[in-house]
Amino acid sequence: MQELQQQASMTMPSSPSSQAALVLTAAVVVVSLLSGSSHVAAAGHHDYADALAKAILYFQGQRSGRLPPDQTVTWRSHSGLSDGAAANVDLTGGYYDGGDNVKFGFPMAFTTTMLAWSVLEHGGRMKARVGDARAAVRWAADYLLKAATQTPGTLYVGVGDADADHHCWERPEDMDTPRTVYAVSASAPGSDVAGETAAALAAASMALKGTDRAYAGRLLAAARDVMELAVRHQGKYSDVVGGDVGAYYASYSGYKDELLWGSAWLLWATKNESYFDYLNSLGANDGVDMFSWDNKLAGARVLLSRRALVNRDGRFEPFRQQAEDFICRILPSSPSSTTQYTPGGLMHKSGYANLQYVTSASFLLLTYAKYMAVSGRSFSCQGLAVNPKSLRALAKKQVDYILGDNPQGMSYMVNYGARWPQRIHHRASSLPSVASHPARIGCQEGFQSYYYAGGANPNVHTGAVVGGPDERDAFPDDRADFSRSEPTTYTNAPLVGCLAYLAGTYRS
Repeated sequence: MQELQQQASMTMPSSPSSQAALVLTAAVVVVSLLSGSSHVAAAGHHDYADALAKAILYFQGQRSGRLPPDQTVTWRSHSGLSDGAAANVDLTGGYYDGGDNVKFGFPMAFTTTMLAWSVLEHGGRMKARVGDARAAVRWAADYLLKAATQTPGTLYVGVGDADADHHCWERPEDMDTPRTVYAVSASAPGSDVAGETAAALAAASMALKGTDRAYAGRLLAAARDVMELAVRHQGKYSDVVGGDVGAYYASYSGYKDELLWGSAWLLWATKNESYFDYLNSLGANDGVDMFSWDNKLAGARVLLSRRALVNRDGRFEPFRQQAEDFICRILPSSPSSTTQYTPGGLMHKSGYANLQYVTSASFLLLTYAKYMAVSGRSFSCQGLAVNPKSLRALAKKQVDYILGDNPQGMSYMVNYGARWPQRIHHRASSLPSVASHPARIGCQEGFQSYYYAGGANPNVHTGAVVGGPDERDAFPDDRADFSRSEPTTYTNAPLVGCLAYLAGTYRS
């Protein structure tokens, strides 16, 4: 994503007749996903199951590497097949973070953690889509596992020269900008990116354990090693990796939040109490009112509250209290709220890719509501009564806004609803596919012939959720407006969990 320094936390043997039926069914599913359809389900609610399928499908359009035979998003093709060669390692695969062709390890790891958490907490409500969600997790986990294990003591944290990439508008299949490799190690520490990668590997190991136990074991072993690197050799990765990372995904919140986050996930995955002892010693007590790829404090506190509420372990009560403080800072009627809402009722945290904060906060609200319901918990924000129903209502309102219940009457998810963004800030979507235009499209030709064109993008990036409207609910649908028109993986990842919960609650 472009210019992310301004949007950081400023703090997805049968008979021939049976085979024919299966083929027909599969074809109907694909057509439904890739085309518009009715999006109002029973009792006037949105068709959350359809939105869920599309939110997961989006991740296929973000894939880097050699695409598999079952790739549904056919306007994408193989790309980045030599990634890692600059360091004599294999770093093919993974996801492009947004509308560019760079692989940033920090937000990719957060995306992986949130996709995995979505499967762990709400996978039972995904029904037929849980396999697709796990596939999205595994695509990222495969890459992170390579990044963490190919060179002992080194974690590879990025591929691509971001500045050079952002000076070009070209398909990932055509890109000829430098594929520079970035890494952290004992001599070049990056506790933030290492802590997040450990969290991602640990979460993915749990999400995938039921389908591939051996693979999950490899993920967890890598998570332990990467977490050890984060703890033993502390520092901010943006201070050491170069490549002007600070202009894109520097950790403005520091790295203590990732040390807490990574330890919390490893505690859940391993049941090793040494992780509790460590996270309890960190003193990561800052008050927060947002959760993002940068600042993990709120997410870690909600995750640790699971032990207090579900397992009734009193040692985790301080984290429950901090999680509820976060919620009190989010609720619009709370006396301690520090969260702005638009006239249309959308949380507004930043002028840059605001919907990422909306989906991540909504995920935490729904997940904490789950823990509260299991434990019979309620609490108050300086006199304002809070129960699971109130948290679910706010999260549902935010998701419904994204899906079209807003002053613009526009869905901010591509190809969901009757009206949605047509000119998203996304290179592969805005340029003709290799299948339709085999000739290479050069760096500057992309700008001249496509970036500045006024028409709709030729490739419909189904399920992509853009940055969203401004604080007055306005949305220009302008390809050049990356702050509002660019979709990102870390916006969709927590939304997958939200939509899974809602699809399971409000069935068509």
